[in-house]
Amino acid sequence: MTQISLTLRDGSTHDVQIQPGVSLMHGIREAGFDDLLALCGGSCSCATCHVHITNGWIDKVGPPGVDENDLLDGASDRDATSRLSCQVTISDSLAGLTATIAAEG
Repeated sequence: MTQISLTLRDGSTHDVQIQPGVSLMHGIREAGFDDLLALCGGSCSCATCHVHITNGWIDKVGPPGVDENDLLDGASDRDATSRLSCQVTISDSLAGLTATIAAEG
């Protein structure tokens, strides 16, 4: 399991164990955090799984793909650390990753 640190919208921080090969979105949802809506179930079509990846990790996670980038353009609080969690695949190299669930809207 790979441990990541997740900050919810209320500011609370939680350690989450996610199986490598699973998307960040699925790992967050499986851990029981409802702040991440993920309405499309991970098909990169809704942007309700928007997270901010801490700057120190964004290079390891990589940039968004074309479709993801288009969806993020509609996010109210998009910045250089924005990613859709359904498009981030957890690996052992991401142990210690820190992410914050983006504001709604």
